[in-house]
Amino acid sequence: MNDLCAEIGYRSINHHGEELCGDHVEIVSGDENSNVIVLADGLGSGVKANILSTLTSKIISTMLSAGMTIENCVETIAATLPVCSVRGVAYSTFTIINLVNNEEAEIIQYDNPSVIVLRNYENYDYPKTELNIGGKKIYKSVIKLQEDDIFVAMSDGCPHAGIGISYNFGWKHEEIVDFMQSVAMGGYNAKNMATMLTDECYRLYGGEPGDDATACVVHIRKRCPINILFGPPSNRNDGDKMMSLFFSKAGKHIICGGTTSGIAAKYLGKEIEPTLDFPDPEIPPIAKLEGADLVTEGVITVNKVLEYAKDFVSENTKYSHWEYARDGASLISRMLFEEATDINFYVGQAVNPAHQNPNLPINFNIKMNLVKELTECLSKIGKRIKVSYF
Repeated sequence: MNDLCAEIGYRSINHHGEELCGDHVEIVSGDENSNVIVLADGLGSGVKANILSTLTSKIISTMLSAGMTIENCVETIAATLPVCSVRGVAYSTFTIINLVNNEEAEIIQYDNPSVIVLRNYENYDYPKTELNIGGKKIYKSVIKLQEDDIFVAMSDGCPHAGIGISYNFGWKHEEIVDFMQSVAMGGYNAKNMATMLTDECYRLYGGEPGDDATACVVHIRKRCPINILFGPPSNRNDGDKMMSLFFSKAGKHIICGGTTSGIAAKYLGKEIEPTLDFPDPEIPPIAKLEGADLVTEGVITVNKVLEYAKDFVSENTKYSHWEYARDGASLISRMLFEEATDINFYVGQAVNPAHQNPNLPINFNIKMNLVKELTECLSKIGKRIKVSYF
C-alpha cells in the first residue's frame, strides 16, 4: 500500500438554452483507495441526453465497482437504454477511469475525446489496446500511477468549442494539452483545473455553448493531513487533553476562535500576536501563534468558509476570489480545498456567553450546524473527514 490518493474534480457547462446538461459524471468508491469514475455524454442535448448519460454512468460505475467486466457493462447498457431513432445507437459515449488501490489506473474509452495524461507536466503517450465489444471499438489502457499524475477526461463539447467562432475546426487536442499543462503548473486542485478548462470552453463558444461540455480531472497526490480546532471544550478540565491531541497530529494546524486560540496559546506557552490587517472588511483579521499555521476568528470566518465550500461543490464560481485573497476565510479555504486530503476536526462544545445575546444571529446550534454542513461539503469533494467533539 502506498500513501497516494486521488483528488477528483469535475464541472459542466450546458448547451446554450438548455436547463439540463447532457453529460453526467458518476463517482463510486469501492474503498478509500479505489474509485470508479465515469463520464458519459448522452446523444443530443437536453432532457433525453441527460437521461441517457445519467443511466449510462450509473450502470457502468455500479457494475464495475461490483467487479463486473467491461463487456458485461456494455452489453447491459445496450440492452437497457432505448435506441436513438436518428442514429440507431442504444447508449451514450463514455470514459471510465478505474483507480485500483491508488496503484494503477484502468482507462476505458468509447467515442469520447481521448483522455489526456500529464506526467511531470508533460503529455504522456500511454498505450491503448483496441477491443471490439458489441460491434463497438473500445480502447483500454492500464497505467501504473505515479505521484502528480493528472488525468483529464472530457466530453466532445470541449474540443468542439469555438467551431466557426474562434477556430474553423474547433479546439485541437494538442491545444487542449498545452492549455492543461499551463494550468497544471499553477498548482491548482482538480476541481479548479476542471473549472478553468470549462471556463475556457465557454469563452471559445462566445458565451453561447453549442454543446454540453464537461471536464473531469483526477490528480494523483500524496496524502496531506490538516487539523482544525474550533471552539473550547465544554469541560474546562478537558482543555489540555484537547490541545494535546490536536497538536500531536501530523500535518498543519488551524485554530478558529478567540477563546480557543487563547487556550492554545496557554498550552503552548506562547503569545498571540494580533494583526490589524483587514483584506476583507467582512472577515475579522487573523492572528499569529508560534506552533500553529493559521489562527482566525471563529463563527463569522467559518461561516464564510462554508459559503465557499457550498459553491465549490456546485458551480465553483467563487474560486477566483478565495484562490488569491488573504483574509482568514480564504486562507482556510485554500488549505482545506487545495492542500488537504485528510481533515481532522477538533470541535469544542462549550457555550460562548457572547453568543447568547438574543440580538445576535449566532448560537450553539448554529455553530454545530456549521461543522456538520462544512464536513458534508468536504466529504463530497473527496476529503477524508474525522470529527472529535470535546
